[in-house]
Amino acid sequence: MASAPILTDGGGRLPPLQTLAYFDAAARHLNFTSAARELGTSQPAVSHRISALEADLGMPLFKRLHRGVELTEEGANLFEAVFESLDSIRSRVSDIRSRRRRRTLTLATDFGFASYWLLPRLAELRSLMPEFDVRITSSQQDFDAMRDHADLAITFGSGRWSGCTVQRLFAETVVPVCAPSLLKNTEDQLSRRDLAAQRFLHLESAVPARWLTWADWFNEHDFTPAPDSRHFTFNSYSNVIEATVAGQGVALGWIPLIDPLIKNGSLAIASNRTMTTSGGYYLLVPPTDRFGEARDQLVRWLLAECGKDGQHQARWVEIASKRYRNPVATLDPA
Repeated sequence: MASAPILTDGGGRLPPLQTLAYFDAAARHLNFTSAARELGTSQPAVSHRISALEADLGMPLFKRLHRGVELTEEGANLFEAVFESLDSIRSRVSDIRSRRRRRTLTLATDFGFASYWLLPRLAELRSLMPEFDVRITSSQQDFDAMRDHADLAITFGSGRWSGCTVQRLFAETVVPVCAPSLLKNTEDQLSRRDLAAQRFLHLESAVPARWLTWADWFNEHDFTPAPDSRHFTFNSYSNVIEATVAGQGVALGWIPLIDPLIKNGSLAIASNRTMTTSGGYYLLVPPTDRFGEARDQLVRWLLAECGKDGQHQARWVEIASKRYRNPVATLDPA
């Protein structure tokens, strides 16, 4: 494969990698002394590197304050690119080193699936593959087989990922959920008026959104929040659910991720008006095949486990569409 030319002068010339590492540490800590401590050097050395970088770029990257520093707009833009690039390098280096010590199979997914579906099954996964280490990486970004170095991925979307074998695991089905304490009693759901007055908890998404949003649910059910209703937005579904369990508002619950929390009483159904789309969770198998039968074994296990939840999901939607009085009890067909 032909390599891209390296620009050595003009606007495309890159600063030294070590200088970017100094900048990354300084931007994360917003303190040159703390950055120096992390890098194993002195504060003047960090300050000198940053000043040289600013001189090279022709504009300040930090505002010097009485205590610490603050990124300028240009500094913040550069930090975003440097952090993502160095983080990717660190991840690849860590992956290479871990593979040298022991075989490691990497599974990429998002925060919600990792927290509420995968983690409760880790013991079973360990017994299934005792000779392997399993590395789980989480991100809300859409999976990219070229960027994300993973042997398998479980990600949310429409089912179109180039270069991967794709199998849908669950359809996208959501239902409004809240803490049981927000209900008037444990057997009720919120009336439309009560629901309209709640604080709505959102999961941040790119535009266009890859998953259902409250705006989609409002439109589908001809629903209008109260004019003075408040909205909180989080960039992690785990945070959305934690805030919901704490009684901070009403969230959209993705089935089957929320099933255990419904069953144990941590969450209750705020409204039985579900919404289903053509999207959902998909299993992606990239073209690389470093582990052969071991990866195939993991694929079979994932499909079998998700198949159980898929059957439960269909039953769940059937039940949720009825006007049941006690959602926690009724949602457990067993």
